[in-house]
Amino acid sequence: MKIKATEWYWIRAPREYEITDEKIKIVTEPGTDLWQRTYYHFRNDNAPVLQVKTTEKIFSFVVKTNFASHHRFDQCGVVMYLDSDNWLKASIEYESADFQHLGSVVTNQGYSDWATTEIPANIKSMWYRFSRRGADFRLECSEDGVTFKQMRICHMSQVKNEISFGVYACSPEDSSFVAEFTNFEIMDCQWLAHDGQAPDVEQ
Repeated sequence: MKIKATEWYWIRAPREYEITDEKIKIVTEPGTDLWQRTYYHFRNDNAPVLQVKTTEKIFSFVVKTNFASHHRFDQCGVVMYLDSDNWLKASIEYESADFQHLGSVVTNQGYSDWATTEIPANIKSMWYRFSRRGADFRLECSEDGVTFKQMRICHMSQVKNEISFGVYACSPEDSSFVAEFTNFEIMDCQWLAHDGQAPDVEQ
């Protein structure tokens, strides 16, 4: 199912952006970020987030990102933002001329974690697939939009029936860049039901 331009809504809109049925463009602003407490001890909750809402409990969302990041911590990707203390994101975060961090952050009840792997700094495009099964979520990435690789599976403790998800882009330091999002689509869940060990019987 394609997402129409009128279905998106902002949490903290940037000054400069474009939204059509086919493409979203965000121009980041300096000093914008999403992070809660862990290790660094600061709380940043001012990144622009563009989302749609759904009550569907089993689905996948796919989006392609193209970005001109060039400064430390510049980032853009997929996001599910419930509130300032409960959200997740997957993105590429620029580090230096040598490498970037491809990773994901899951924030539950006001504490963030960060799981990453290093990739070359010249990668300027990435696909993401965000899948939901109830209160459990899977994040995947792909360089070609065909073969997706798992980044993580997580549980979100504050998830209710309705969630909001979409895209984000930000520049935590003194920087700005253009992030473009295309090929966004909601589809049947590509995260298949587990067919291995049976669930434990709840007491």
